[in-house]
Amino acid sequence: MTIPLPGTQVRGSKTGKPIMALLDLLGRTWALGIIWNLQRGPATFRELQQRCEKISPTLLNTRLKELKALKLIESKESGYQLSHQGMELFDIIAPLGSWSSQWGETLKEGGQL
Repeated sequence: MTIPLPGTQVRGSKTGKPIMALLDLLGRTWALGIIWNLQRGPATFRELQQRCEKISPTLLNTRLKELKALKLIESKESGYQLSHQGMELFDIIAPLGSWSSQWGETLKEGGQL
């Protein structure tokens, strides 16, 4: 699987519109989870693996390479961390956490869960 770059064919878009490239990336297993967990602060590979519910080392390594290539994370002496661009992305998706909690409660109260 190739890295979803804007301007190249990605899942759901032959033209690779930037939003489609982003949605392709975030739809990949653990990509969003890694971003979500790095907002708590830098983490070494092992720390991040623990934060991500013991994701396999192979999958974590693959996602880290993709996220680094797309300039959403960077590695420093303290470990992996969100880049400026990655922090901006997190700020956009963070409200989904609150919304999903409320949604879950609504479904629970309605007997769907």
